Amino acid sequence: MFVGHYAAAFAAKAIEPRTPLWTLAAGCQLIDIGWSSLIMAGVEHASADPALPGSTLVLYDMPWTHSLPGAAAWSVAAALACIVLLRLSALSSLLVGASVFSHWLLDLIVHRPDLLLYPGGPKVGFALWNYPVAEQAVEIGLLAVFGAVWVASRKAQNRTAWPAILFIAFLVALQIVAMLMPPASGQLGVTAGATILAVYVVVIVAAALADVRPRA
Repeated sequence: MFVGHYAAAFAAKAIEPRTPLWTLAAGCQLIDIGWSSLIMAGVEHASADPALPGSTLVLYDMPWTHSLPGAAAWSVAAALACIVLLRLSALSSLLVGASVFSHWLLDLIVHRPDLLLYPGGPKVGFALWNYPVAEQAVEIGLLAVFGAVWVASRKAQNRTAWPAILFIAFLVALQIVAMLMPPASGQLGVTAGATILAVYVVVIVAAALADVRPRA
């Protein structure tokens, strides 16, 4: 799953509109931000196999980011960072932490069994990636439904809808590009990790821009 993760950011933003959208956009993908960084560092490992249906990723070694305890740790750390470093409210910080953990839950639906339940334990995943049409429908459906919720919350605050709509359209375009340009076959290394990380940074910047309030 890629852009479907941002549905959690939209839901959280609708619940507490004062939460900066960029923190939620970073939060819902924080596990993958960490993963791409650890891929670059050679701490976690993955490869790409074009013969696989749907996602071509073979995620065989990612205990620090995509294990259940790892996801919980990233979630708690993100919430604490929001409170201590960003001085966000308890509710906003809790929502950012929840958006981080939502990543693992949504990955559980689409990943092949590669998510560790605990160190040395079984790997789980419902493998919706093996059914590409259904997976894309779920992903874009999540984005559409919770994007609409976010747009409605903006309108309830008398804010214009077009920045939100443009941001959602940007995410859909990214999803299409990701489908048409999967990672090259073989081991993922520094170049792949840096490219993935750069995409997440661009989305965070776009989220910040979409959240800007025009001056009166």
